[in-house]
Amino acid sequence: MIIDLKSIPQDNPKHLELCLEKGWWKSDDPDGQISGISAPIRARVDIYKAGDKYVLEGDMEGAVRVRCDRCLKPFDHKIKTDFRLFFAQPSRYANKAEIELLEEDMETGFINGEGIELDDVFREQLYLSLPIKSLCREDCKGLCPVCGADLNIQRCQCRK
Repeated sequence: MIIDLKSIPQDNPKHLELCLEKGWWKSDDPDGQISGISAPIRARVDIYKAGDKYVLEGDMEGAVRVRCDRCLKPFDHKIKTDFRLFFAQPSRYANKAEIELLEEDMETGFINGEGIELDDVFREQLYLSLPIKSLCREDCKGLCPVCGADLNIQRCQCRK
């Protein structure tokens, strides 16, 4: 879904409420961290203009299907995240071979054209909301590094 920036009023935010269903997630990487949506994701977004930038504020809540980092089994992971993003047209940087970015520029996403692709924003926020290590359960024993047996299910006979 693309938000047309021309439709954003100057004086008040544009509000959107969306529900991302299971068929929304499409991954090019079958071995990626997120394999799909396990419960619909509710997303609320407000977008408004602040000077020469656009501010996108919102939150997302739902569940995604991820792979355990220890035993590699898929499990459902609940997502609840808030975000605030800044977007600007790169016009002030046009035709410059070398530029110095200010601190505020490091927090700004640049847009080409007259719209913001919300699907890309939502995908990015889903990945950022995942923990560094995704575990199906706190006491997951993982896989044997020698034979590959799932140590949550069986004990292997490998020499340690």
